[in-house]
Amino acid sequence: MLDERLIHALKETERKLDDEGKLHSRAQLEGFYALFRERFGPERLRNLDGDELLSLMHDHGRRDGLVYWLEFKDDEEFPAIFGSIAGGSALKFGIYRRKETGAWMTGSPHNQRELSQSEAIRIAQRHRDQLLLGARLLERFPSDGSDSDYLRLQEQLEAAAPELGDLSWSHKYWSLLFPDKLDDYHNADYQRFHLMKLLQIPPGGEGRYVCAGRFVALAKELDVPMNTATRLLKSRNGSPHRYWCLGTLGGSGPTAHWPMMREGNCVAVEGRALGDLSEMTPDRDGLKRLGALLGSHGGLAPRQGTVSKQLFSFVVKVLEGDFVLATRGERVLGVGRVEGRYSYEPSSDFAHRHRVKWLSLDGFQLPEGIGADSQTLLREVDSSESIVAIEKHLLSSSAPASTPTPRPVPRSAQGGYPTPSLPGIHGRIQAVLERKGQVILYGPPGTGKTYLAEQTVRDLSAHAAFGAPFVALNAEQQDAITKGTEAEGPLVRMCCFHPSYGYEEFLEGYRPRDDGSGGPMRFVLRDGIFKRLCLDAQRRPHLRFYLIIDEINRGDIPRIMGELLTVMEKSKRGKPILLPMSGAPFQVPENVYLVGTMNTADRSIALLDTALRRRFGFLELMPDFTRLGNAMVEGIPLGPWLKALNARICEHVGRDGRNLQVGHAYLMERGEPLTDFHPFSRVVQEDLIPLLEEYCYEDWAALEKILGNGLVSRKEQRVRHELFDPARQPELIQALLAPSPEIGSSAPVIASEASARDLMEDEDGVGTEPDEP
Repeated sequence: MLDERLIHALKETERKLDDEGKLHSRAQLEGFYALFRERFGPERLRNLDGDELLSLMHDHGRRDGLVYWLEFKDDEEFPAIFGSIAGGSALKFGIYRRKETGAWMTGSPHNQRELSQSEAIRIAQRHRDQLLLGARLLERFPSDGSDSDYLRLQEQLEAAAPELGDLSWSHKYWSLLFPDKLDDYHNADYQRFHLMKLLQIPPGGEGRYVCAGRFVALAKELDVPMNTATRLLKSRNGSPHRYWCLGTLGGSGPTAHWPMMREGNCVAVEGRALGDLSEMTPDRDGLKRLGALLGSHGGLAPRQGTVSKQLFSFVVKVLEGDFVLATRGERVLGVGRVEGRYSYEPSSDFAHRHRVKWLSLDGFQLPEGIGADSQTLLREVDSSESIVAIEKHLLSSSAPASTPTPRPVPRSAQGGYPTPSLPGIHGRIQAVLERKGQVILYGPPGTGKTYLAEQTVRDLSAHAAFGAPFVALNAEQQDAITKGTEAEGPLVRMCCFHPSYGYEEFLEGYRPRDDGSGGPMRFVLRDGIFKRLCLDAQRRPHLRFYLIIDEINRGDIPRIMGELLTVMEKSKRGKPILLPMSGAPFQVPENVYLVGTMNTADRSIALLDTALRRRFGFLELMPDFTRLGNAMVEGIPLGPWLKALNARICEHVGRDGRNLQVGHAYLMERGEPLTDFHPFSRVVQEDLIPLLEEYCYEDWAALEKILGNGLVSRKEQRVRHELFDPARQPELIQALLAPSPEIGSSAPVIASEASARDLMEDEDGVGTEPDEP
């Protein structure tokens, strides 16, 4: 059935995983299946009724209940190796018990209703009866069924179990009872993806059961249990991704589109004049704004709607892990895997880009009508025949690797405008600065302290200099604020305190200098960053100057600031003092403002110098789960997930747990919540886990309680980093959600799911409605 090269690759994968102890024997798997059948099989369910049946089947709070075992159970007794259904709300089970009230609920994310106890029991009875009917059908089903047999099974299950016939949790239930007849992919898209990776056109028909016969045949051909066969495919193929065709321009010089992409390890499209599109929202509003932007540049009239949709897809829908084919007509010039998110390169005509690794630079022909030319820009490949053709080509191809990326220029300014009140937290920072002249933003790591400081002071200085917010300025004006020129320094500057930072760097001090004469080094008096800022502010009193001091608590503040503490008070601004080294008079002008940031995981405010505390205003920034809105990543609701994680940190880290929480900024990028699972998983693995390991230094019991036993093995004293392999994404999702299974039944998650569903409907509408520039 399989190409010999694929059999060899899968056997190699089996050897590797087996050597690493990541596969279970037939006997172990049969033990897990037998245990599940004993607890939740037809015999057990048939003998239950009433409250006991309802609770066993659908109470998410019961760790010995069916829904918990299906979605979250992961330990030595029953490991999470049978395909994940984690993510999303508890409504996927048709009924759930609301965490906040204990009431039984049903319906859709948009239209829920509360159930009486008797109504809830009747639903559980129907679910039980349908599970039993499905089990009876599968018991009689042949173990070597054909595609047509499985299509008929799909139809029979939908007729016998109309509420459960095509749900992921019932598919998992039946696959655990009949692992020799059903695969443990509980999502039809996953099934079809892995078949195409095996160079097979998936069978016709819709549903979760129509493809199962192919996986049964695969397991027999490889002579392994079904669970092993599907794990080999996950390990080799990773998670499902999309395939895109990108049209290229011919010619040479600046129009040599394909050579630039090939040598620059990127895929790119024209449109430098449109500017950076990285802030575009992935919804209907984002598409309309892009359409209006394209319309304002003219020259696209008849194709404007088409171009805006395709450019929109390039910016927000092409994701890390996707395959992109550079094409000219029906000819494929190269196939690359996307390795980075959208970026803007203003120095090139082809300014809108994604970084790629080229997998093949051998040309080949796609089936007719699938390619994209320079007029088409971007098109998704969604036919099974074409995807199989691409995979066949890649199986016998190889190619080079990736690198580059350049950057912009500076200039100058003048101005002097009144500053309006800023909204929200920015306005609170502004108010403290107006009152005290300096503020410290403090809180746990990842609460956006530095980001907020930069955003706020850029806007304040922009309003004073140009009468507009920072984002509304042109490049030259923005450079005047952040970079300055040779003649005039920037309005916003930044430094970072650390244990060896001193008075010499901040105010003034003697520094060695070689004058090039070959003689001994001479010590020369130099101005520090704050003194230079104050001198510039005196020369331009109509503007506002800001210094951000990042990690202010990491320096020896009395030593760094010295006599400055006397004159930085608002009431003493403009009063001169004599500096001890230069003997020159020095004053802090009225138009100078300081913003410090302080991580309370390092040090408490109580440990700061009292004189300093009196001169600064303080604003606490704690994790703000509302900033994550209804964002979900592969069914993980970011806000509720982070809130639950922080609750466990506060509970298990000790009395300072409040200051050691994880901030929302870890789960944000460019001021917006993460939307893609790859960046999210990297944040968890590379940022959050090391941080929590530090908090729980050598206390593996506490770390396991915070992250869950799916991610942490207290017994082996290690984090299970192997779950971050892209091929094991479903297992990782399950491990991340398992410590707080109740978040799936909370009101915010239901709202998140409703919002996500709206967004999907918006995206579906995107392809059918005309733009209104």
